[in-house]
Amino acid sequence: RLKLIADIGLAGLPNAGKSTFLAAVSAARPKIADYPFTTLAPNLGVVDLSPSERFVIADIPGLIEGASEGAGLGTRFLGHVERSASLIHLVDGTQEDVAGAYAIIRGELEAYGAGLADKTEIVALNKIDALTPEARQEKAEALQAACGRAPLLVSGVSGEGVTELLRAAWAEVRRTRGETAPLEDETPVETPGGWTP
Repeated sequence: RLKLIADIGLAGLPNAGKSTFLAAVSAARPKIADYPFTTLAPNLGVVDLSPSERFVIADIPGLIEGASEGAGLGTRFLGHVERSASLIHLVDGTQEDVAGAYAIIRGELEAYGAGLADKTEIVALNKIDALTPEARQEKAEALQAACGRAPLLVSGVSGEGVTELLRAAWAEVRRTRGETAPLEDETPVETPGGWTP
């Protein structure tokens, strides 16, 4: 079975805002609409943070409870997540039970197997532009209790928090590629006479 290769896979329930996020951070133009399963095939987008900082994100169609057993779009797209080095798990902040939404996706990744549950995961509370400051804090605390760490707060629509999320993703991409970040006091070494091939 052909599987996409991406540095980062976007995971989440239908309508978690994955396609909107992909469109906001790359030149990809996935279909975006206000109903579940708008995305019927994976979309790839290239994120350019700078000329030397570039990685590929895969927008995986939304998973639902039972996907690992074939429900919804089922296992057809869980296979694509296998090839993603790490995951960004987007949770829709406008829904009532953010902890339950997180648990559903984690359960499906674990049930599918193939090492999906062991992939590094960056958890982000999405659609915060639609939340009051009090609701943001309440939902973030509920999500933190479910995943064991503070989620990043983002909005693919307004752009709030997107840069921080991409920076966290880039750090993870570098780690999985075996690259290490330069020390802050490290300065590039000049080649005498300039660089030549």
